[in-house]
Amino acid sequence: MKKVVTIGGGTGSFMLLSGLKHYPIELSAIVSMADDGGSTGILRDELGVLPPGDVRQCLAALSDSSEMLRKLMNYRFEEGGLAGHSFGNLFLSALEKVTGNFSEAVAEAARILSVKGEVIPVTETDTKLYMELKNGKLLRGEHEINTSVKVEQVGVKRVFLDPRPKANPLAIRRILEADLIVIGPGNHYCSIVPNLLVKGIPEAIRQSKAKVVYNCNLVSKRWHTDAFVLEDYAEEIDRYLGQPRIDYVTYNSKRPSESLLRKYADEAVLTERQVDPQQRQYRIIRADLLDTRPVRREKADKIAATRSFIRHDAEKLSKVLIMLLELAEYESILREID
Repeated sequence: MKKVVTIGGGTGSFMLLSGLKHYPIELSAIVSMADDGGSTGILRDELGVLPPGDVRQCLAALSDSSEMLRKLMNYRFEEGGLAGHSFGNLFLSALEKVTGNFSEAVAEAARILSVKGEVIPVTETDTKLYMELKNGKLLRGEHEINTSVKVEQVGVKRVFLDPRPKANPLAIRRILEADLIVIGPGNHYCSIVPNLLVKGIPEAIRQSKAKVVYNCNLVSKRWHTDAFVLEDYAEEIDRYLGQPRIDYVTYNSKRPSESLLRKYADEAVLTERQVDPQQRQYRIIRADLLDTRPVRREKADKIAATRSFIRHDAEKLSKVLIMLLELAEYESILREID
């Protein structure tokens, strides 16, 4: 059975895993541990636990248990002292306290939820995401970075984790064993890049024989990547990886409806730079990847306004990725014939 590793955060990974879990593959989801906003941020501050939010979404996506149990994991309280907290975040935090280890808590939750595949925290170290702007200002934590209106205006000098954590050994092992590594989609600076800042992750991706696919976001993020085009995203990912490593970039070819664009006017549609394809070190896979269904905002979700509501369709994107996995196998066979 072919082995697929995904690397990302919460919302993007939830979508991706919801589609991929229906295929006969060994699936491992490596998840960012930089989240500190909303319910997750409060639990980190008050209980001293590692961030459960992104992991919770991945567990819910991969769960083969009842629909009610999956809904329960994502249920968010709307009133009282627990307002804004999701049940799944509280559940994982309690499990961490009981087991004494976050990775053990995630493994136990996966067993309870009958998860298909694995959910792997990228690191077991308590770390914080920082962004230094070109004017010297330091943004502390994912939440402050995510809500800053100055990132693109001033310019990013560097993004880093402090303390710089070592990768979860299981994450390294799964990357080295993979046939396909899928990066994104997700918030560029707050969900994708933090994984690539963990010591050992870029090195493992460079060493892996797997094909690497980068799922480019459908739209830019206001005040962060307004001016980015497809090539900018891909070049930044390769820069964090330490060398050109991306083999394929998936790119949505269907423009969102005008009514949807008007509704979410703060999000610009991603555009592709017109360059000679020979200058690229990767191939662009253009397809209709757009989810046209309306996305419901939860009243109790305190950071909902920071999330994109123009999203990928899980089934469409998964089909493309499985096609690329099969293509890699065919190419391997042809090389053997030669």
